Amino acid sequence: MVVLATKVYVLGEGRRRAMDSLESLVENELGDLDVEFTVGLRDDDFPSVTVTGEDAPVARNLLEAEWGAITPHREAGETYVGTLESWDDDGVVLDAGESVRIPADELGLGPGSPDQIRTRFGLVQHIPLRFVEGDDREPNSLADAERDRLYEWTRGTGRVNANSTTRAQLRATVNRSGHADDIVTVERVGLLESSVICREGTDAPGLLADIGPHLEAELLAIVP
Repeated sequence: MVVLATKVYVLGEGRRRAMDSLESLVENELGDLDVEFTVGLRDDDFPSVTVTGEDAPVARNLLEAEWGAITPHREAGETYVGTLESWDDDGVVLDAGESVRIPADELGLGPGSPDQIRTRFGLVQHIPLRFVEGDDREPNSLADAERDRLYEWTRGTGRVNANSTTRAQLRATVNRSGHADDIVTVERVGLLESSVICREGTDAPGLLADIGPHLEAELLAIVP
């Protein structure tokens, strides 16, 4: 079984749509392998995928590579994935099956408070982030690869990040608001977290203002 490092924290019809979307994504990922799978949801809102069949080890590796995995045991110095749960002046807290605190000094994302950094880099709540497990001598830290990805976001043409919505729902909202030609694509970041990549010349805060009223979501604009 693989516990995917993304969360299904919405309720009601949104929860059903999210699980249906996840099942389709897993089917697409594993469709060419000799496996059978079932998708479930843990009490902590992390989805699990149970895989059986001849290609099960390959399938589990593919899922871990695509989504990251929540593991019961972590080793110091290794990289894992957690979802952004909270932040304060001292740092941020990720959910990796248990709370993982990353001190402000270990974010490595430039000046500002954790809340200012979160806003600047479009880190909507629940977004999956890679971190390096610390120990008694070294604190937990944001992974170098994660820092590189986030800095790359700020060097592009602008983005609008959203939570609490699937990629398909977000794309449909952009289209309905008349901005289909103003974006490059909608990139899936987690199951319910996505990033709208703006075309050159598109104003990310303006796009946010237009699509925001149509979504019950947290939206953050990244301005290059």
